[in-house]
Amino acid sequence: MSQNRITALDGKRIVLGVTGSIAVYKAVDLASKLTQAGATVDVIMTDAAREFVTPLTFQAVTGRAVYTDMWAAPAGQGLPTHIAHVGLGEAADAIMIAPATADTLARLAQGRSDDLLSVTCLSARCPLVVAPAMDGGMYEHPATQANLEVLQSRGAYLIEPETGRFASGLTGRGRLPETPQLIGHLRLALGRDGELAGKHFLISAGATREALDPVRYVTNHSSGRQGHSIAQAALDRGARVTLVTMARDLATPVGAERVDVASARELLDAVTSRITASSPDALVMAAAVADYRPATAADQKIKKSDDPDAGMTIDLARNPDILMTVKALREEVGRPRVVVGFAAETNDLIKSAASKLERKGMDLIVANDVSAPDAGFRAETNRVILLDREGQQTEIDLTSKARIGEIVIDRVAALLDG
Repeated sequence: MSQNRITALDGKRIVLGVTGSIAVYKAVDLASKLTQAGATVDVIMTDAAREFVTPLTFQAVTGRAVYTDMWAAPAGQGLPTHIAHVGLGEAADAIMIAPATADTLARLAQGRSDDLLSVTCLSARCPLVVAPAMDGGMYEHPATQANLEVLQSRGAYLIEPETGRFASGLTGRGRLPETPQLIGHLRLALGRDGELAGKHFLISAGATREALDPVRYVTNHSSGRQGHSIAQAALDRGARVTLVTMARDLATPVGAERVDVASARELLDAVTSRITASSPDALVMAAAVADYRPATAADQKIKKSDDPDAGMTIDLARNPDILMTVKALREEVGRPRVVVGFAAETNDLIKSAASKLERKGMDLIVANDVSAPDAGFRAETNRVILLDREGQQTEIDLTSKARIGEIVIDRVAALLDG
C-alpha cells in the first residue's frame, strides 16, 4: 500500500461538490490528496465554480471525468444523463461540499433541486459534509446561521470555517480550513457511527520532560507519532478520544480532546483525574515516561563553572509509576475496562515486556526494540510484538505507525467486545 493511502478512505467513493468561491484552489488540493489516499473522487462543479477553475484541473488530479451539467454526462461516463444524480448519490460513501458558498447552503436548506449538486444531495443517503467559505460578514449573518442550523438538524456534518484575512482584505470568520483539517473532518464524519461509537479512549503520547532549570530538561527520543496514530485510529472507528500528549510539534487529530502536559507527574495527574471523572473504556499508555527526574529543579539557569575541569552532578529522584497507580485505581473503580502499555527496550524484549504486562496488570502490551534504526523512536515506521494476558504473541513486521495504530485499536476493540 502506498504511504499516502489512508485506511479510513481507501476504497471509499467521495462525491466532492465544488461551488463558486476563491477557496476553490484548496478544493483542487483536497481532491488530489483524497485520490492519493485511495478514495474514488467524483467532482461536481457548479457554474459559479467554473468561473474560478476549469473542470480539466479536477480531472487531472482525480483521473476521472468531472460532472458540471444535470442534463449532459461527461464524455466516457456510463451514467444516463437524466439519472446521473441518482447514480452519484447512491454510490457515494460521503458527499463533501468544499467550499460551500452561502448560496449553496441556502439551496440545500430549502431543498432546492435545480442543479446537479443540489439534486444529488437530495437523492443521497450517505453523510453530507459541508465546509462553508465566504467573505466579509456573510458567515455570521443570521440567514446563513439559520440555514446551517437546518442542515445540521437533518444530520449534516459542519466543518466550521477559520478566522483570517479574506480576498477582499477584510478579516473575519469564513476561511476554508487547509486540506489536512478537511480530510480529518471527513474521516470523523465517515467513522462517527463506527464500531467504537459511544466508547471513550484515553491515550497518552510523547516523551516526558523533567525540568533541571528554567531552560533545560531531561527527556528521551520519543516523537509521539505512535500515540497520535493510535488516537487517529480510534477516531476513525467512532470513539471519543482524549489525547494527553507531550508532543507539542504534532498536530491534534481532528476530533480529539487534547491535553498538553510536560512531566511524568503532570501526566499522572492528567490520566488519573480523567479516569476518576470520565470513566474511560480504554487507556492506551503510549507515552515514553521518564523513570527518574532531577531531585530539585533550579529557579534560575544553572551557570557553568569557570573551572574548565569542573564537572556537574545531578541527583535524580524516582518518578511515580503511572501504570502501577492505574492498576490500583482500576481495582477500586473498575475502569478503564482495557489497559494497554508499551515496552520500549534495547535488549531482552519479550522477557521485559512480559514481566511488565504481569506486574502492572495490563491487558495488552506493545513491545518494540528501539535500538533498530528503522523503527521505534523518531522513525515513521515501527515493528512491534503484541503480548496479551493469555500469553499470545503477535509479531507485526515493519510497517507505518499509522498501521500499527490500527492494529492496536483492532485488538482493543476485540477486548472490549470480549
